[in-house]
Amino acid sequence: MRVLIELRPSPELISAATDSAAGISASEITGAVPGFTVDTGYRPVSVPAATVVSDTAGGPGGSYVVRGEIPDDDPAARAAVAGAPGVTGIFADPVIEPVLTCGDTGPVGTWTDVADRLGRDELTAAGLTGAGVAVAVLDTGINAAAVQRAAGAAIAIDAARSWNPAGVRGTAGEFPVDHGTMCAFDALIAAPQATFLDIPLLQSTRSGGSRMDGLLSDALAAFAHLRTVLTAQPADRRALVISNSWGSFAPQWDFPVGDPGNYSDNPGHPFNVIVASLDAAGADILFAAGNCGRDCPDGRCAYPERPITGANSHPNVLSVGGVDTSGQRIGYSSQGPGRLSDRKPDLCAYSHFLGSTAFGADAPDTGTSTACPVLAGVVAAFRTRWTAAEVPPARLRELLRSTAGDRAGAGFDYDYGYGIVEPRALLAELQKAAARA
Repeated sequence: MRVLIELRPSPELISAATDSAAGISASEITGAVPGFTVDTGYRPVSVPAATVVSDTAGGPGGSYVVRGEIPDDDPAARAAVAGAPGVTGIFADPVIEPVLTCGDTGPVGTWTDVADRLGRDELTAAGLTGAGVAVAVLDTGINAAAVQRAAGAAIAIDAARSWNPAGVRGTAGEFPVDHGTMCAFDALIAAPQATFLDIPLLQSTRSGGSRMDGLLSDALAAFAHLRTVLTAQPADRRALVISNSWGSFAPQWDFPVGDPGNYSDNPGHPFNVIVASLDAAGADILFAAGNCGRDCPDGRCAYPERPITGANSHPNVLSVGGVDTSGQRIGYSSQGPGRLSDRKPDLCAYSHFLGSTAFGADAPDTGTSTACPVLAGVVAAFRTRWTAAEVPPARLRELLRSTAGDRAGAGFDYDYGYGIVEPRALLAELQKAAARA
């Protein structure tokens, strides 16, 4: 069974790694841990000291997470690993997959209809184009040429700040046309001048994996990379938007709920911890709510209830449901409550429209996979003017929820969250606050 283990190395080992240009290796971190086979190709991920999962005393320097395997269904072997010197936790490394759609309904409207509903002309007139804002798309990789053909305008790819998981080959902006190309196009609708970071997370590195799934450990490493991207920006001008149109669909890939190594319901899982750390540092993080809605669930949905799991339901992210261009919730859009936070999804954005044509000339951009980057583009547009220093991510989430168009008249419901994103109302609210300042 593939797992993540968290370790608290000695201060001497951390000091040696700090002085090394090559960094610390997984084998150096773990030493000899009986029953654990370390994945030497996976670079250890540092978890910041302020967000260390374990409360075991160990001094400064935080902890490190490595990837490897333990015997399947062997509690004694797991206990032996847990008791090894320096080990502070064993966590699930579930398979993650893109959030696609079910059914064969044709497109409802076009991407230009979405642009109109988002008020892109008004945002552009206010200088909110995404210029200077980094948008990281964690997906299957982006094909910039295909995005440009569909949008009729160029997309800016920052190759230097993009990142590939270990073992994944390819150049930023030059991956085959697929799910990630669709996501990039959809983010471009509201933020046509944003700069995109291509993170081909869903290029499988596991034995037997498909071409469109990955492991949560790779997402952990990707977020560690993005933390360096964020902290390299001046503290008063930070602007990083992270779009995640993927999730974990099956409990059999996870430890059971209540197990300390569980991911779906455990805020202490290292990935959920690093999500919180990036939010605290100033990143805007968005996750698709998923396509497990009761009306038309994706065939992979294996949670019998509360399908918005793990980081997709994290209290420090925007969990995004889907509506069509008429404002109707799409039947496959997952409903709450969420597992880490009850009030999920946060709000809805547009999906199931003709846009990127990544899957065919007449095929819509579908799923909450589309709704998530559409909203990410809106967030990026506003970050053109209002940085994380001025409007922290938590405050921007509050404003997005309070200005959303309430569909059910209750303020919050498990179908639409707080409603459908209303950028014009958000702009008016921020302009009023700026005038009062």
